[in-house]
Amino acid sequence: MKLLVRRFLPVFLIVMLCSFAVHKFYVGIYQVNYVPKKKEIQITARIFIDDLEKALEHKYQKRIYLATPKEISETDDFVREYLSEKFVLRVNATAKTLKFLGRETEDNVLICYLTASVPEKINNIALYNAVLMETYEEQQNIVHFNVNGNKKTLLLTHSEPEGEIEF
Repeated sequence: MKLLVRRFLPVFLIVMLCSFAVHKFYVGIYQVNYVPKKKEIQITARIFIDDLEKALEHKYQKRIYLATPKEISETDDFVREYLSEKFVLRVNATAKTLKFLGRETEDNVLICYLTASVPEKINNIALYNAVLMETYEEQQNIVHFNVNGNKKTLLLTHSEPEGEIEF
């Protein structure tokens, strides 16, 4: 019996450990802050570089080399256009034009900065956020809101890419 255990236990363990595939999860984190003094919403988007690069390359049919020395010159335009299609903000039922301020990298994350002018009092915010959802059906976008000290969160998914928050 001991011989049987010694021979087959290691084989059994190896088979069991190899049968579990590593599953990458797909998540983007977004912070939406209202700044009353500036009468604007400031948005910070944190998106994994490799995931965004794959989505951009599929959309534009070009190698992007995102956040590398070989990055192509059109990248900012591609990121700006992609975000304007996939991230749509409405305040009090009025669509807001997002201004892309720029981006930076932190480890394997691309951080994008956007703003939108909001001169009126905010009663509600509706958001469509389908960033990366055409590429990864498992993508989840977590959106944290801070409006006049009221903090709320939306979880947007492939099956539910749109949500609304009342203030």
